[in-house]
Amino acid sequence: MLSNYTIKPINKSLLESVQSAIDIKTKPPGSLGRIEDLALQMAGAQNSENPVCDPARLFIFAGDHGLTAEGVSAWPSEVTTQMVANFLKGGAAANVFARTNNVDITIVDAGIIGDLPDHQNLIKANIRKGTRNAMHEDALTADELEAALQFGAKVTSNAAQKGDKVILFGEMGIGNTSSATLLAHSIIGTDLETLTGPGAGLDEDGVNKKVEILKRVAARKSGKLEPTQALQAFGGLEIAMITGGIIGAAANKSVALIDGFIASSAALCAIKARPELAPYVVFSHRSEEPGHRAMTQAVDAVPLMDLNLRLGEGTGALLALPLLRNACAMLADMATFESAGVSDKEA
Repeated sequence: MLSNYTIKPINKSLLESVQSAIDIKTKPPGSLGRIEDLALQMAGAQNSENPVCDPARLFIFAGDHGLTAEGVSAWPSEVTTQMVANFLKGGAAANVFARTNNVDITIVDAGIIGDLPDHQNLIKANIRKGTRNAMHEDALTADELEAALQFGAKVTSNAAQKGDKVILFGEMGIGNTSSATLLAHSIIGTDLETLTGPGAGLDEDGVNKKVEILKRVAARKSGKLEPTQALQAFGGLEIAMITGGIIGAAANKSVALIDGFIASSAALCAIKARPELAPYVVFSHRSEEPGHRAMTQAVDAVPLMDLNLRLGEGTGALLALPLLRNACAMLADMATFESAGVSDKEA
């Protein structure tokens, strides 16, 4: 997948040096827990003993899904376009959290069914308007999938080359929890009953109906699939672009900060296809969607937070960003035992 993007292996000698620097800070070794792990991961990803988080940018990839015609969502597809308009007006939760955290937002029209006027914060991919109905045929052709992967990678590569150090990944797309669920099922083999959740507000009967629909969709492509096969069969344009975007970020030494269930399905695809990028990826939070735990376990990842979130949009990633910032600050600014004149523990 995206062989034209090279991801450099992490410098182990640098990691040893940074770990030594962390261990001589004025604290018992390991006492800052995962903040220490984050500092080390940031250093490795950026290949720097002085990693930084800023500038950071949130990309919200938006796309529609032909599968919504089967009744897998409580909301009509038109809501995707309406919410993108809300993002551009600054009225969504993601906008509020981004302003609070001084993060710029770029919206990517990966393939919404509606039309929106040009906007300085909107990028249009123009591949197709929504995916095909995966109940009856592949959601994307091979050429469309490749175009989506390349587009996502180019977008984040450009951002990283312009200086963005952390790239946050969010999404919007009615029906995309179904796509994410099918991707996880086909790639890691977890059963659909375990993976399927309410998405944007289905009740218990709605979830049960969704499971039965997804079983019929999945039967069209039985057995485990490679990530590109799964994305072509079931994936949304926004999920494919996030997959490519994660690879593009990692290839340019930017940290990819992943939001919830849907963004994690893209990260699952990216890491399974390109395992070498795993050290560049941070999972921000554990989603309330029941299948999220299976996704993160499949790539040996532990999300930073559990706040019962299930909104998407990059909201969880925005809330987690201060943890990365504090990890970098700890590494840069915290005194050592020697510089502070504090006695270290006895040998």
